[in-house]
Amino acid sequence: MDARLSTDTPMVPSWFQPTPDSLWNRYRDKPRLRIGSLFHLVWTVYVFGDLVFAEKLGPYWIPATAITFPVFLILYGLSYVRPVREARLYAIAVALMGYATLKFNTSGGACYVIYACAMMGFDGVPKRCFMGIAAVIAGFMATAWFLLSWPFAVMATLSFIALSVGSVNVIYRFNAQRDAELKLSHDEVRRLAAAAERERIGRDLHDLLGHTLSLITLKLELSRRLLDRDAVAARREMEEAEQVARDALAEVRSAVTGIRASGVVAELAAARLLLNTAMIDFIYTSEMPVLPARVDAELALVLREAVTNIHRHAGASCAEVTVAMDTRACTMTVKDNGRGVDGGEGNGICGMRERVRALGGTLTFESNRQKGTLLRIEVPLTPTDRLLSQAVAAAAALPSADPGRLAS
Repeated sequence: MDARLSTDTPMVPSWFQPTPDSLWNRYRDKPRLRIGSLFHLVWTVYVFGDLVFAEKLGPYWIPATAITFPVFLILYGLSYVRPVREARLYAIAVALMGYATLKFNTSGGACYVIYACAMMGFDGVPKRCFMGIAAVIAGFMATAWFLLSWPFAVMATLSFIALSVGSVNVIYRFNAQRDAELKLSHDEVRRLAAAAERERIGRDLHDLLGHTLSLITLKLELSRRLLDRDAVAARREMEEAEQVARDALAEVRSAVTGIRASGVVAELAAARLLLNTAMIDFIYTSEMPVLPARVDAELALVLREAVTNIHRHAGASCAEVTVAMDTRACTMTVKDNGRGVDGGEGNGICGMRERVRALGGTLTFESNRQKGTLLRIEVPLTPTDRLLSQAVAAAAALPSADPGRLAS
C-alpha cells in the first residue's frame, strides 16, 4: 500500500463530516431547511432558564450545565450529519441526559427532553416515531413524579409541549416525504408519456414514410435503367418520384403540426394538475368525443386561457369542464364557483372569442359577482368534420396494424 495514501487519506471519515444518508445531505438542495435546523437551536436559551425563573439555583447547577450543554450540542449536530437511521440513538442519549439533569437544572433537563422528542421524528414511519416520543415522555413523567415529586400540572404542561414539538416534526417530515413521492410519480408519468409519444411518433413516421420512400427508391432505380434506352420514360419516372416526394413532404409537415398541437385531452390533464395544485377541485368528462383536428387545436387554446383565468383570478374552489359533440355542433362549457365579475370582458375573453369566431362558432360569457362564471363555446361542424371524426373513431376502434406489413 502507498504510504502517502495511508497517511494523507483517512480510512474512517470524520464523525462530523455529513454522510450521504444524513439529514444535512438531504437538505443540500434546500438551504432554508439547513438554516432552519441551525435556527432551532435558539430554543436552547431555556437551558439557562433557571437563571431567570428559579428563585434559587439547584445544587451543582453550574457543573451540570457546563457538562451537559456541550454534550447536547454534539449529539444534536450528530443527528443531522450522521446517517438518519442513527438519529433515534442520539435522541435516546439526549433524553437520558435530560432525566439526569432535571434534579440539578430544572429548565435545562426539560429542554433536553423536548429536543429528544423532536429528534425522534427524524426517521421512521409515523407510528414508530410516535411510539418513541411517547416513551421519552413516559420516562420524563416517571422521573419527575417518582424521583423529584413535581406537581402534575407542570409535568402535564411540559409533556404537552414535548408531544406537540415531536408531532410537528413527524407530520412535516411525513408530508415532505409524500410530496417527494408524488413528485417522483409525476416525473415517472411524464417519462412514460414521453416514451409512449416517441414510440407513437416513430410508428407514425414509419407508416407514413416507409412505403413512400420505398416507392421513390424503386422509381429512381427504374429511371436510371431507362435513362440510356428510353429517355422519355425515364423522365416520366423521375417526375413521378418528385411528385411522390412532394406529397410525402406535405404529409410529414401535417403530421409534425399535429404532433406540436396540444389537443383538448392534453389540456384537460394539464388543467387538472394546475388546479389541483391550487386546491381547486376540477371535474371534467372522462370520455371525450373524437374532435376534428381544426376544432381540437383551437378549443385546446381556448380551454388553456379559461383555466388560466380560473387559476389566477377566479378565487374558486371548484371548476368543471364538459365537452360534447353531435352531428350538428361541438359544445364546450367551462364554469366555476369563483367570485365572478360585474364589469366587461377582458382581453382574455376577447382573445377566446376571436378564436371561436375564426371557427365559425359562438362564445357565451356569463359572470356575476360572488356567483361564478360560465363560459359556453359552440362550434358548428361541417360535413368534412363529421366524416373525419367518424373515420378517426373507426380507426381507433380497430386493432393496431403491423407497421412492418404496412411499409412493405
